Order: sequence, then C-alpha cells, then structure tokens
Amino acid sequence: MSESQRLNLLVFAPTRRATSETFIRANLAGLPMLCIPYFGDEWPLRRPLQALYATAIVLSKVLTRMRLLRAASWPASFVAWFIIRRYRPDAVLAEFGFEAVRVMEACVWSDVPMVAHFRGSDASARSRLGLLEGRYRRLMAIAAGVIVKSRPMADTLLSLGAPPTRVLVSPSGANTAMFDGSDPAAAPPVLLAVGRFVAKKGPLQTLRAFALVCRDPVAAALKPKLWMVGDGPLLPSARSLVLELGLEGQVCFLGVCSQDRVAQLMREVRCFVQHSLVAPDGDSEGNPVAVMEAQLSGLPVVATRHAGIPEVVLEGQSGLLVDEGDEESMAQAMAQFVLDPDLAARFGECGRQRIQEGFTIEHHLHQVTQLLLQVIEDRLERCPSPTCQS
Repeated sequence: MSESQRLNLLVFAPTRRATSETFIRANLAGLPMLCIPYFGDEWPLRRPLQALYATAIVLSKVLTRMRLLRAASWPASFVAWFIIRRYRPDAVLAEFGFEAVRVMEACVWSDVPMVAHFRGSDASARSRLGLLEGRYRRLMAIAAGVIVKSRPMADTLLSLGAPPTRVLVSPSGANTAMFDGSDPAAAPPVLLAVGRFVAKKGPLQTLRAFALVCRDPVAAALKPKLWMVGDGPLLPSARSLVLELGLEGQVCFLGVCSQDRVAQLMREVRCFVQHSLVAPDGDSEGNPVAVMEAQLSGLPVVATRHAGIPEVVLEGQSGLLVDEGDEESMAQAMAQFVLDPDLAARFGECGRQRIQEGFTIEHHLHQVTQLLLQVIEDRLERCPSPTCQS
C-alpha cells in the first residue's frame, strides 16, 4: 500500500446528487486516499454529524442572504470542527469556494491543511465572487492549496491573494473508459450540444447560429439537425425560439441524459457545439467537461474563446473557436463540419489525441493527489510530532 492510500481526506461538498457534478463523485472514487465525504444536503438519521452539518449549511445560507457574511461561516465551521476532531484527517478538501468559506475557520482551529477546489460560478458570478470577495481574501490566506479549472480563474484568485506556488490549474478531465468511438466522417450532419440551459452555456446563441446554417442553401440541402441535451431555466425560451425560427423538424430536445447516454450520442453525430459566454450576472465557465468528453470521443468542437476552452481546444486543429456572442461566425464554423465530414474526422482525431495526452480524469486525479500530498508533507515538516498534529 502506498503512502497516499494510508492517508485520510475529509471532503466537504454542497451535494453529490446533481447530475452536472459528476466530478465530485469522480474525486471521491478516484483519489488514492480514504475519502470521508460530508454533504450540505443530506440528513441521514443514522449519521447525526452529517445531519447536523447539513443543518448548519442551511443556516449559513440564510445568514449569507441576510448579508451577515462573517456570521455565516460560523455554524458550519463549528460543526466541521467536531467532524475534524472525530476523524483527524490528514487534509481537508472543500469542493467549491463557497463551501470552503463555510469550513475554513474549523481548519485553522484544528491546524489541518485545507485545499479549496473552485469550479466556475464560485469564482466569477457576482452572487458568489462579488458577495464573498472579502471572505475569499481570508480563504486565500488560510488555504494550503487552491485548485482551479482554467488560467483566467487562477488569475482571479491570485488577485485575491492566493499563494502562487499552491495554485493548481487542473481541468476535471474526460473519462477514457466511457468516451470513445465517434466516427464523424460516417455520421450524419447532426450537431450535439450538452449542458444546462443557463445563460453561460449559450443555448439561445447556439440555436440562432444553427438557424443561420439552415438558411444556407448548400448546407440546408443536407438537412442538418441539432440535438440538445440538458434542462434548466432557459429551456422554455429555447423551445419558443425553435418555433419562432421554424426549426421544429431540425432541433431535438433530449432532456437530461446519463453519461452513458451522452457517450452514445457522441458516437452518432458529426460535431459538438457549445456557445459558452459570460452570463449577465458575471457567471463564467471553468473548463467545460463536455468539451473534453467530445474531443476524447473523437468529435470536432465548435465553441467560443471563453474561460478555459482555448486551453483544451487547439484552435484550427481540434476545433473552431469564435468570439462570445458572434453567432454568424459560429454558424460558419458549424457549416464547415456539416459540409465536410472528412474535415470533421481530421479535427476529431486531433482532439482525441489532445485529450488523451493531458486532459483525462486520470491526469486530473494525479495532479490533485500530488497537491494534496505536498500540503500534507508541508504540514508534517512544520509540525512533525503526534501531539502537535492532534
């Protein structure tokens, strides 16, 4: 058994139920440590500490909405302190910046190193970053490590005082056991979009760009289709827009799909599309996992120069990127793959190699493991005695 397998990692996270948060489950299953999870939305009768933690999280949210930001961190921190005392972990991993703020003081009281894992909206949306900026500065002074999804996100947290030597840029990565086998050259001219129907995913922009493709006589003759996977507050608007644009026979809304189903859909289409952009409330992507999954499957990508997307898509080689909001350029990029299946295949193969070389779940888990081991080693060097560590 390796050193890392003997270590205990206490994980605080808001939820493990959301279908879009498969990355939390991947961390729990894949990190080579004993992961002890506590979630903010579970009240099991046989786990009173877990139920107490979830109750404290609810109270913290109420206090946050009342703008009592300093007080908001105390309920969860007090409960987290008892949890830490019970398990005596080697380190704490807090999933999302807002969860880290809630438990950070407990880590200080217990002298246990904490790594804060930022994902996207927690480091961009005004409801998160704008509201919690002061608390984030405190968090950056406390955290032994910070994980982010993209270089722009790292720059944001560095500006708030994150320690440069402990900031890890690590996209969540794609699952090599699941995403493979796409054949764009043989697939019909079907475009696939996967993601929640929220502003930062740009579903309405994607629809309008697709409508422009369908107005082009040459592309329209091939009868292209757009499949959209997901659910969310903008879905009714998207359905209305399809009717307005006269695309009823060419756009299919598939609802929420399992990862297995998404992987299968990627084997049936020509191209993956996503018009990510900064939402009106400032919310931005981290590094969209679906973009990596599509490339790993062997699909070309049409997306935007947004957040971490240019870090994983080789522009002009594995995908075509356009500026945020530029629906006409997105339509032109979509049309290239609709009209040229061989081009789609060449881009898809480049994307497959790109992800296999550096952006799989295995790469991400290795990077996170190395950071956790480093912060644990640093603590042992600073405080080697068992008495100190307790």
